[in-house]
Amino acid sequence: MVKNKKCKYIFVTGGVLSGVGKGITAASMGAILKAKGYKVTMQKCDPYLNVDAGLLNPVEHGECYVTHDGVETDLDLGHYERFLDFETNKYSITLSGGIYKELIEKERSGGFHGKTVQLVPHFTNLVCEKIERASANSDIHIVEIGGTVGDYEGLPFVEAIRLFANKVGRRNCLYLSVVYVPFINTSKELKTKPAQNALKDLRGFGIIPDIVCVRTEKPCPRAICEKIAAFSGISSDAVVNLPDINSVYDVPFNVLKSGVLQILNDFIGDDSEPDMTKWEEFSKKRNAKHDRTVTVGLVAKYVGNDDTYICVTEALKAAAAWNDVDLDLRWINAEELASEAPSQALELLESCDGIVVPGGFGLRGMEGKIKAATYALENDKPYLGLCLGLQMACVAAARRGGLVHAGSEEFLASEDYKKPRDFKNVIYIMPGQEGKESTGGTMRLGDYPAVLDKGSKVARIYRKTKVVERHRHRYEVNQEYLLEIERGGLVVSGTSPDGKLVEFVEAPKNKFFVATQAHPEFKSRPLDVHPLFREFIKSLK
Repeated sequence: MVKNKKCKYIFVTGGVLSGVGKGITAASMGAILKAKGYKVTMQKCDPYLNVDAGLLNPVEHGECYVTHDGVETDLDLGHYERFLDFETNKYSITLSGGIYKELIEKERSGGFHGKTVQLVPHFTNLVCEKIERASANSDIHIVEIGGTVGDYEGLPFVEAIRLFANKVGRRNCLYLSVVYVPFINTSKELKTKPAQNALKDLRGFGIIPDIVCVRTEKPCPRAICEKIAAFSGISSDAVVNLPDINSVYDVPFNVLKSGVLQILNDFIGDDSEPDMTKWEEFSKKRNAKHDRTVTVGLVAKYVGNDDTYICVTEALKAAAAWNDVDLDLRWINAEELASEAPSQALELLESCDGIVVPGGFGLRGMEGKIKAATYALENDKPYLGLCLGLQMACVAAARRGGLVHAGSEEFLASEDYKKPRDFKNVIYIMPGQEGKESTGGTMRLGDYPAVLDKGSKVARIYRKTKVVERHRHRYEVNQEYLLEIERGGLVVSGTSPDGKLVEFVEAPKNKFFVATQAHPEFKSRPLDVHPLFREFIKSLK
């Protein structure tokens, strides 16, 4: 196969409503193109005026994803990494707030030499520059435009991708629009008018899509796609239906069945078939009904939105599939767990085969996480702690080791916390982080190395003693209290290379009790599950 010497670009927009599946559709196409042997990269352009996603409410926006180079981003970048198994970076996310900030700083420093700064050409040119930078060394670069076509804040991005075709040549750009067609239950019919209007808006901004993906709850008659094509001035072959399915990881197969592959082949000039063998193997395991079901309790403080811990839940699902078990994932509200009567809390935790305590910030729910860790320690219940899950496990162990009022310095930031006289900050704020608790981009972010103790459980799990994991936190384990923590049942099994920071702890006497200060879920892939998740699920079988 002869690769294109010049990068090709695919731009993905959405119509009718947000959350229609642009990210999954784009990532699925990326997975197919990668399976054909191309180097594919992805980028998200978001119209939010935030500079990054670090301060966005996870209950409203879902999980904050962190790149290897320490940028807090939209959860869609997690989809990109899981589907394409590549590492995004600071160039893979472009938010309006960041663009405006950069333009204003340049203007204030005299960088525009007195010129009037405008959306066109300055904003649009900067977006084009960032797209080019993000696509460096790629064969194919996919750009998702967040929001919905027609949103005021998104218009400069739409104009930017229109102008981009002038820069690199229209033959090197493919425009894809994902639209939603609702089913009206009262009249029992699908309504195409919202999709027609969305495509009319896009056409009014100077972009006629090469592919239109029609999203529906159930497969729709071909006549629906043909009607949209007829009223939108688009070839009938270019309008395809992508109905809802049980697993997002089956979307690549839906895309292949839709007929999109031939359009992609024409675009890149390559009729070779993608090698989807690994995806097919995973799909088979994922959709199989296994003899064994494992129940995992996710002790969470951000509840009400399934996306708040999406990397954690996807890692658990993939680990269950490759371990040939079904997963019963139970969300346990950490705040309610703390307020439950001992017998009720015990019953709730007893009903789980294993417990996962993920990250979070603030006092709310922390006592529930401590209760879960204490129960796991005392009852040999498999436990996986992630970031805050490690910190609360250390607090639980310290209390068992004699420090009755052990806690985290993060407790003190809350006005609701009444500090006991003998409070011990088993978890303390990192030097240099004081006063930055409510500011964005100031934590320990991105990849950091760790050294694992030889003979430890984590060293056996990783099958090596030097690892690199992604981080997102500003508090650390206070090593002044390691004796009490050890007395309570935990030992430090991994530290930073200089030994100053605790990276891993484990309970030697328990079947599986491992916690890390990092976020290994960010590195787990459906086709290559992170070893901590794989071994955690394995311990439940």
